[in-house]
Amino acid sequence: MYINRAEEGYSNIEDLSSPIKINCCGHFIVDSPPGITTEHPEGRRDYQLIYIASGRGHFYFDGIEHVVTQGHMILFRPHEPMQYYYYPDDKTDVYWVHFTGSEIVSLLKHYSLPENGNIFYTGVSPDYQWIYRQLIRELQLKRTNFEEMLSLLLKHILLVINRYIKESNTPGSDMVNEIERAVSYFTENYPKDINIEAYAKERKISKNWFIHCFRKIMKVTPMQYILSLRISAAKAYLESTDKNITEIAYAVGYDNPLYFSRLFKKFTGLSPTEYRKHRQD
Repeated sequence: MYINRAEEGYSNIEDLSSPIKINCCGHFIVDSPPGITTEHPEGRRDYQLIYIASGRGHFYFDGIEHVVTQGHMILFRPHEPMQYYYYPDDKTDVYWVHFTGSEIVSLLKHYSLPENGNIFYTGVSPDYQWIYRQLIRELQLKRTNFEEMLSLLLKHILLVINRYIKESNTPGSDMVNEIERAVSYFTENYPKDINIEAYAKERKISKNWFIHCFRKIMKVTPMQYILSLRISAAKAYLESTDKNITEIAYAVGYDNPLYFSRLFKKFTGLSPTEYRKHRQD
């Protein structure tokens, strides 16, 4: 997905008449030939901030290849040569935004982005992907005050980067980042069959360590948290839709409607049918 403002003359400009202006942004998942090639020997007139959400990219600076992996940002400044490639075998999932404006230099300094160099690690946080997707949506829809919203979203990205930089050397930061990632994953995938042991193995961490840390930060176990998400979603379905109990059970992750009903009553004190009637009265 590539969203630009070429129709307005904003595809590649330096514009110092406003504090922040987003020129274009996008999201690529590169998993099939021919891949993506970018070569601009003289660079662009604006800034570009790239986030590698997963996979990797191949970036060249001064003729030297840098294989950039998940959790890294790449910052190109105006007129810096650009040469990078995304190959299908690398399964690259990448977000990017081009921007310009009179406040950009001071903003980058304020949020502690590197003054020299182009590649830096910012952590694997779902926040980045969410913010980039919001940027894309705002530029697509161009609703009222979208220019201001775009500026705020770019600042949000820089703020999350700054938070990571400041917290990365503090005790417990790895644990907090891991639990934050888990919370985001559970929130997006609660209707699926989530196995905590399999999740921990996928993340290459100890299941017991993960459960201990999750409970310490969230005050509940991972499965209790997932249950709370499912019950909250079920309540919303009961309050705002005409779905029957079986349909709602399936929608929130349960194949057995009777088991779902027992869990719901244990959690809320009411059966799904009683809860719906109570909310409608």
